[in-house]
Amino acid sequence: MTEQSIPPAFEATPEENAQEYPQAKTGEAEQPEAAIDLVEKLAEREQEILRLHADMENLRKRAERDIESARKFALERFVDGLLPVVDSLEMSIQAAEQSNTPLEKIREGNQMTLNVFLQTLEKFGVHPVHPIGERFNPEHHQAISVQPHEGPADHVVGVMQKGYLLKERLVRPALVVVSKPQE
Repeated sequence: MTEQSIPPAFEATPEENAQEYPQAKTGEAEQPEAAIDLVEKLAEREQEILRLHADMENLRKRAERDIESARKFALERFVDGLLPVVDSLEMSIQAAEQSNTPLEKIREGNQMTLNVFLQTLEKFGVHPVHPIGERFNPEHHQAISVQPHEGPADHVVGVMQKGYLLKERLVRPALVVVSKPQE
């Protein structure tokens, strides 16, 4: 094999290359300036990352405090709603201990107390399940007996104990008597 020589068209001095390709020319004064700019930008980005990291850490701590506070005081509004019921029951007991209080007044006070209590429960999403006449629903009802009855079968004809839902979630099923066809 013979040694190939570079054609004369590709042989150029560094000065000629710099004239022909100015973007390739890098002066010594330009290099430090560009490096300094890059270092400054890098330092700015590092500061920005540190700030973002600190913000995220503060946000995480704040969220943890809020969650802890919510757990601690989740029932505060509910308890506040029940306190008038407690007050009313205490007054009812005091009235019942007095010999001159008519029984009708005690019943009336108890009914008012029950109404306040039910309103408080409803305000917090607790609703009674009292299904007389409804078709038996095993998701909300618990049959405790079956009884012959006129009308459609598999319907609730008696409620022994109301059930309760908490925002559409069953807390306690209603204890019911279910109809069956008469023979």
